[in-house]
Amino acid sequence: QLQLVESGGGLVQPGGSLRLSCAASGFTLDYYAIGWFRQAAGKEREGVLCISRQGDIRTYADSVKGRFTISRDNAKNMVYLQMNSLKPEDTAVYYCALDRKTIYGCNLQARYDYWGQGTHVTVSS
Repeated sequence: QLQLVESGGGLVQPGGSLRLSCAASGFTLDYYAIGWFRQAAGKEREGVLCISRQGDIRTYADSVKGRFTISRDNAKNMVYLQMNSLKPEDTAVYYCALDRKTIYGCNLQARYDYWGQGTHVTVSS
């Protein structure tokens, strides 16, 4: 059974860091593109970063450039989102998602067909 479970969210002060984890089970994670997405209260869900099957990285949100990074540990079947220099506007529920159709690169959000339950990130003093 496919499962994606996010963890690592919480409350952090502006300028702080968090590392989110996405644990995959029921499939081998490096066979697919994995993306991180977020949804703030009252806003549409937006893409953050993706790592493709080939290990290429695509940044969906310009606002996280230079602050967030995505990585994958194939041995542990995990994907991580390292978030540095956090800002209040980064407050959102963060989701990892699986794109089982795209072979090369990272695709649009609509292509992702399997989602975790999300983890809350609050950036506040």
